Amino acid sequence: MGIGTSNFVIRWINLLTMLLAIAVIIFGVWMSTHHDSCRRSLTLPVLGLGGFIFVISIIGFLGALKNNSILLWIYLIMLCIILVAILVFTVLAFIVTNNGSGHYAPGLRYKEYELQDFSSWFLKQLNDTQNWKRLKSCLVKSDDCNNLSKKYKTLKQYKSAKLTPIEAGCCRPPSECGYPAVSASYYDLSFHPISSNRDCKLYKNSGATKCYNCDSCKAGVAQYMKTEWRVVAIFNVILFVILSMIYFVGCCARRNAATNHSKA
Repeated sequence: MGIGTSNFVIRWINLLTMLLAIAVIIFGVWMSTHHDSCRRSLTLPVLGLGGFIFVISIIGFLGALKNNSILLWIYLIMLCIILVAILVFTVLAFIVTNNGSGHYAPGLRYKEYELQDFSSWFLKQLNDTQNWKRLKSCLVKSDDCNNLSKKYKTLKQYKSAKLTPIEAGCCRPPSECGYPAVSASYYDLSFHPISSNRDCKLYKNSGATKCYNCDSCKAGVAQYMKTEWRVVAIFNVILFVILSMIYFVGCCARRNAATNHSKA
């Protein structure tokens, strides 16, 4: 690849990623003004990501603009670190999300999940008291459970609904408990549970309690995280291919810059 072509490509790619980084930083600043502490907790990671993308982009842009082999070397080293990090994270994500398939209960259109079916990493994270305390506070604030009665006006609609893993695990008692549903947000707890599952005794109709302390809720969160991680892992594979192509173009630009420098 010629020097003009490789430098042109690197300049424009990094100009676009600089604009992307600015957008990410603005988004991070917006999140910092949010009243929801769960979303606000993501402010620093988002700002850090935006700042890192901006720094590496400006190094690559200036290196290609000035045909500077040192700047391009730094750019390639940082890009290589990103490629290795993406590869490691993607492999780990596929390994961690390999377990946990769930099971259908009679009469339900959705699956129920058991915590012990998931990987040991998920078990460790979700059984950590401090981690779950933070997650639980976010679940309560999300109003997913309280909104079920608004989504499903009648008991018939609720019983035929296809609930999400979090709604199925955190908003209702496990089906094995046998509690009759009065509405989408209320169960008749006067019935003696037919199962010895401890989640049956932990469930309460209160909006602040529900089944947030249940293993079934942790399992629902684990399934949600598994699904999200799989999406991220697939995205990372695509990103890895794109960045590898950019890395190749950057190598060409750096080699041409070094050749020009030696001739000067």
